[in-house]
Amino acid sequence: MNTGKPKPKGLFRFRHTLFYSVAGIKSAWKLEESFRQEVFLFIFMSPVAYFIGVEVIDYILLIGSLWTLLIVELINSAIETVVDRIGLEKNELSKRAKDIGSAAVMLTIFLIMFIWGTIIYTRHFN
Repeated sequence: MNTGKPKPKGLFRFRHTLFYSVAGIKSAWKLEESFRQEVFLFIFMSPVAYFIGVEVIDYILLIGSLWTLLIVELINSAIETVVDRIGLEKNELSKRAKDIGSAAVMLTIFLIMFIWGTIIYTRHFN
């Protein structure tokens, strides 16, 4: 949509981008139960990483994997929102898009389990 105003540049563009990003996070928090659950998981598991990790790379992998889940969930929620915007009637392509987004979240959860399990095993049982 063209409003006739010049687009902001430099730090002003970053400020606009920041406002849009915060609005997106607020929207996801308000409307997406999965996102709220994953934020709680992040809050709970982040301090646990301190007790599990031994080296700096451990903390980066443990916390980074949790951040990755939040990022993938936001992308999945965006996909679902766009599909719902297009139409709520049953459509094979809409179902496929939502299923693929859901699969991305599931694979991210598997990645987290692999990373956390590997670090726990190698640092504490090996």
